[in-house]
Amino acid sequence: MNDLNRVGILRETKNPPDRRVPLTPAQCLTFQERFHNKQLTIQPSFIRGFEDQEYRYLDLNMQEDLSHCDVLLGIKEVDYTAFIPEKTYMFFAHVGKKQPHNRRMLQEIVRKKITLIDYEYLTDYNGRRLIAFGRWAGMVGAYNGLRAWELRHDSFPLKPAHECHDMQEMFSGLRRLEIKPGKILITGGGRVANGAMETLRALNIREVKPQEFLERNFNEPVLTRLDPEHYVRHKHGKKFDLHHFFHHPDEYESTFKPFQKVADLYIAAHYWDPRSPHFITAEDMQEQDFNISVIADVSCDVDGPIASTTRASTIADPFYDYNPVTQQEAPPFSNKGNITMMAVDNLPGELPRDASQEFGQTLLDEIFPSLLGHDDRRIIERATITRDGELTEAYKYLQDYVDGKE
Repeated sequence: MNDLNRVGILRETKNPPDRRVPLTPAQCLTFQERFHNKQLTIQPSFIRGFEDQEYRYLDLNMQEDLSHCDVLLGIKEVDYTAFIPEKTYMFFAHVGKKQPHNRRMLQEIVRKKITLIDYEYLTDYNGRRLIAFGRWAGMVGAYNGLRAWELRHDSFPLKPAHECHDMQEMFSGLRRLEIKPGKILITGGGRVANGAMETLRALNIREVKPQEFLERNFNEPVLTRLDPEHYVRHKHGKKFDLHHFFHHPDEYESTFKPFQKVADLYIAAHYWDPRSPHFITAEDMQEQDFNISVIADVSCDVDGPIASTTRASTIADPFYDYNPVTQQEAPPFSNKGNITMMAVDNLPGELPRDASQEFGQTLLDEIFPSLLGHDDRRIIERATITRDGELTEAYKYLQDYVDGKE
């Protein structure tokens, strides 16, 4: 795709606003050094984690009008009224699962003959994602879970992550915590869960095996992490096989209930398939021995595996309570019998400087050589949802979605 000679960095238009950027100011200089035959333009923005002045200080080209650019890079979905016809766009589109709220956007992409490349589908030959913010979602999600737990106990008030200058300041606040004895549970084994573990390990919390977590009492805070083999089993008693579970989740049943009875803080950082068993039902939460008081649902599958995740929360207002008796939302920390929820769905946006740094480095090293040169590894091809307004072969299944039939 070496005909893409002029690259533009968009101002984010989704609300609530996202402060992340595809490239930091320093990375823009690196871009110019590596791709010296390409032109880079940054659209001004007052909401970014990096101020316009930080770009201008490095004498980078900034201008409002990006109509001269061939490819336009953002982070979140673009306001459908802002699309420039017949351009190439790259951002997290969230249309691959036929998300209803983004149908109008994809229809406009088709109408304006736009080529759409979705970060989510930038993968290697083995299907491994090359670029993602999962680590940062896990780190901030675990931090928010700890913050909610401390607020419920009227303990040291951690500063909201988005008020921290960067990850270093966020972790510095953690060092002041004196965590009360309790059991912290994490589900998941990928980038998100590992990010959550990074945050918790900064506290030097003792890590125990799942069986020990279930069977023993402790006079200190402890932590365990569960892989799928710990929370599901085959319905017909077959030996657990992770590959089989990923492809046939409907053949499995939950074994998560024992953990509900002993955990205090639950951090959900797993990938969930709608065919998979649920983790916590509304009926589970009404049982007398249900013990979890705070759930940090980093995965944030609304109306999914955790019944109390009734909606996504926001960076500005991250917490709400769930009343297990009425099965209704309540104000956060309003009653000790409630379960406090954290379900922010754009957690990496709370540490925009750090998250953008890692993201931009991956763009420079892994993605731009294929985007702006030769796509020999078919990285860009696999992630191209539309080309000149036409759905590509791999994404033809979205046609009914575009047509408004689904």
